[in-house]
Amino acid sequence: MSKRSWRPVAALLTALSALPLAAQSGELRVEVVASGLEHPWALAFIGDGKFLVSERPGRLRVIAADGKVGAPVDGLPAVEVTGQGGLLDVVADRDFGRTRIIYFCYAEPAALGSGNSTALAAARLSDDSRRLEKVSTIFRQTPKVSSRLHFGCRIVEADDGRLFLTLGERGSRMADAQKLDNHHGKVIRIGKDGAVPADNPFTKQAGALPEIWSYGHRNSQGATLGPDGRLWMHEHGPQGGDEINRPEPGKNYGWPVITYGENYGGGAIGDGLTHKAGMEQPVHFWVPSIAPSGMAFVRSERYGKAWRGSLLVGSLKFGYLARLEMDGSRVVREEKLLTGLRQRVRDVREGPDGSIYLLTDERNGQLLRLVGD
Repeated sequence: MSKRSWRPVAALLTALSALPLAAQSGELRVEVVASGLEHPWALAFIGDGKFLVSERPGRLRVIAADGKVGAPVDGLPAVEVTGQGGLLDVVADRDFGRTRIIYFCYAEPAALGSGNSTALAAARLSDDSRRLEKVSTIFRQTPKVSSRLHFGCRIVEADDGRLFLTLGERGSRMADAQKLDNHHGKVIRIGKDGAVPADNPFTKQAGALPEIWSYGHRNSQGATLGPDGRLWMHEHGPQGGDEINRPEPGKNYGWPVITYGENYGGGAIGDGLTHKAGMEQPVHFWVPSIAPSGMAFVRSERYGKAWRGSLLVGSLKFGYLARLEMDGSRVVREEKLLTGLRQRVRDVREGPDGSIYLLTDERNGQLLRLVGD
């Protein structure tokens, strides 16, 4: 993409950078770190001020500290780019500085016939950051189905080194989210080699897939570890009913039996229930939907003490950043930031420097940094 095509968006962001985002947050500016990314989906930090960014059309790129965007990294497995699918989340191993290991998830095509599903792979990023080495697919969602929707695909490394992966219910297979014989609408937990931890909740239950951690989810495109060391996630509702949840082992989060949303175009889903015994209530929900993507807790005080402990969530639908003030596991206030951005906020991360970084999911997507004055 030519530099000329970047100029209108860059000009908009330059204008926005002179404006305060919200009185309660002090004055913040938006700084463009890099432009010219095609539908970027996820951001990882790989040391020396460098970034690793996935693009949904099936490319992985390294962005230098000065914002220079590198050529596509070689060595990715086959990625099916269809609808909401493609190359999706990427995270660096907690010990990346020593191992140079990364994990990424993507839409994997069926080896024979039609269909696809979400897969999780591990690889080593070469010393020159130009290629992937020792690529190994450590998990495959089953069964594969012909669908362009709801891949989920956020990865979180827990404090014990185990990996969580969120999995969508593939749209037309929403009833599968209530069944334990498939991976649709689930959060799974595995080791870095793909092995199933012995303390997973369904390892001894006949007919249940042992990777499953929690179920009854719809389509999660945001997950992170909270200050409490536990997994937090959000997930898309249908028309309304986007949710924040804290997935606990073996618990059922209700989709599609209970929801605060409705069918597209109106009308109840199922029996129109919002509560049912044995099904968990969300920590927070949005009506109307904001189409959440990306999720990060603020751990630094770079933006002031009031921000520390806040939960940040990007909005694809409205193109803003939501800052949720927390009291333990309870949302007490929501502040909408960057309401003039008019770009789909796909990923939200706190960097090693304590700064907040965003990716905008556009044909000319950008890596942005929030700068406090």
